[in-house]
Amino acid sequence: MSHLNYYAYNGVGERNRAQFWYSQAVRVADRIECSGQGGWDPITGVINPEINAQIDQAFANVDRALKDAGGKGWSQVYRVNSYHLPLNNEAIAAVVRNFQKWTPEHHPIWTCVGVTRLGEDEMRVEIEVVAQVEDA
Repeated sequence: MSHLNYYAYNGVGERNRAQFWYSQAVRVADRIECSGQGGWDPITGVINPEINAQIDQAFANVDRALKDAGGKGWSQVYRVNSYHLPLNNEAIAAVVRNFQKWTPEHHPIWTCVGVTRLGEDEMRVEIEVVAQVEDA
């Protein structure tokens, strides 16, 4: 699969690549797809237990993953899938607040799912995205 370029940002991205054998993003021609970004501190991996803080950090981590793969960040995102534990009004409000902050010029499509478990015990959210970027 030499036509695919995989990326793992410094800190947690590199840790997860080594420990869990996956990348944070892949670039395929004019698209970047990000794996589920949690609310971890991107350097230390510490996860704040508060749901609003986790969702805010997950959005920032998506931006980091996109830029690490050569994108411009949230301005190029057109698809979002979010996974929540639990899925409740507080979580939805935090995602909407972050959409308004990170995508003020457009409204990406969004699928929102409640789940029973995420990648790490402390995780309460994962956000994965697809972004359209200029051809390389």
